[in-house]
Amino acid sequence: MANNNNKKMVEQITSMDEDFAKWYTDIVKKADLIDYSSVKGCMIIRPYGYAIWENIQSLLNNRFKKTGVENVYMPMFIPESLLQREKDHVEGFAPEVAWVTHGGSEPLTEKLCVRPTSETLFCEHYANIIRSYRDLPKMYNQWCSVVRWEKTTRPFLRSREFLWQEGHTIHATAEEAEKETLQMLQVYADFFEKDLGIPVLKGQKTEKEKFAGAKATYTVEALMHDGKALQGGTSHNFGDGFAKAFNIQYLDKDNTLKYGHQTSWGVSTRIIGAIIMTHGDDNGLVLPPLVAPTQLVVVPIAQHKEGVIDKATEIYERVSNFVRAKIDISDNSPGWKFAEYEMKGVPLRLEIGPRDIEANQCVLVRRDNREKLVVSLDELETVIPQLLESITENLYNKASENRKNRTYTETDLDSFIKTAQEKSGYIRAHWCGDLACELKLKEIADVTSRCMPFGEQGTEGTCICCGKKTDKLVYWGKAY
Repeated sequence: MANNNNKKMVEQITSMDEDFAKWYTDIVKKADLIDYSSVKGCMIIRPYGYAIWENIQSLLNNRFKKTGVENVYMPMFIPESLLQREKDHVEGFAPEVAWVTHGGSEPLTEKLCVRPTSETLFCEHYANIIRSYRDLPKMYNQWCSVVRWEKTTRPFLRSREFLWQEGHTIHATAEEAEKETLQMLQVYADFFEKDLGIPVLKGQKTEKEKFAGAKATYTVEALMHDGKALQGGTSHNFGDGFAKAFNIQYLDKDNTLKYGHQTSWGVSTRIIGAIIMTHGDDNGLVLPPLVAPTQLVVVPIAQHKEGVIDKATEIYERVSNFVRAKIDISDNSPGWKFAEYEMKGVPLRLEIGPRDIEANQCVLVRRDNREKLVVSLDELETVIPQLLESITENLYNKASENRKNRTYTETDLDSFIKTAQEKSGYIRAHWCGDLACELKLKEIADVTSRCMPFGEQGTEGTCICCGKKTDKLVYWGKAY
């Protein structure tokens, strides 16, 4: 009966090899991460999904604050006139903006935009509070929701309203702003790789792909299990363009007025989508331990027998001192429980039954590779943290192997097109820097430039599209 329950639950998930998009949708629903709402393109993030987001927030907040960043909160509405102040910026967001035209039954004298991002609000605020070099730098971040009227939506990956953080800093010099931009990119890279077990490419976006109004955009790009790329997080150097548009000036030490130099950086609930599509399998979620709402679940075996629930509860209370733990003493069968917690991606399962109690041991089962270990009850405080660390490391290694196997290098256009059509993953190829070549590759191979990775520039080659000599190397691919 237990096996049938297990099998039935697993059958509810479409195989990722059969239909990756359906597999993804099955997981976000069956693992109780989201529900759909009556507002088209908007999702309800359920408690389990939100708990993952809370853990992401906590980890990132710690990393941000170590760099001197402070959290603030800005209004959700932006007057139309304020949005219009930076030409490139407003043009970049105009197609996705949602507008408020009435307050109650009264028409507004000026339309209000529901924030798609908050650069203009931060700029207005900085113009009001910055007077002297002593006021700099300002290093602010806010956790909030933003609205972008997307035509095609998918849970976590693209929705009309989504949760994110947006950092906005302002500095005295161009050098300080560039240093901050790259520092925050490294914060994101460390978070993805060390906390989530997701390897990323760090690099610069092309002019076409950079943020509207930015001088330069840097990105961390992750490769999903199916070979599509996902932009994990971006960090933008605005230079003094926004400062000039909003007249953000400060009196420097030499008694002259100068414009500030700004940065902006952000990640969103897309991270949850990245976790699902990088680590998940046909049995459901596989969560990195640091963001898992439950890191270990205690499942009593033959719990109807005397002393089993008492011992399981004792162990649960003990391990709760050092991991986020849960105990399941419901009347569901062990097989049903195993399938349920596999579906939810709980990193470790602790099984304890009468024979285990007699032998002063338990069985620990890893979600990532299903390895079973018989462990003495005296060693739980040592073994469990080691296993959780090992799980993150294994997830990273598996994802790295997937990326390695799905990265192709091409030097002529026909091979490039063939690879783009027949395989999924990154294609490494040189590019001359010309927008026309970038657009042509999108048209004929259906790929976009993901990034110009750090550490891979400066090697001579020829543009994959036009054949000109160049030292720019780009990773191309299809993306979410």
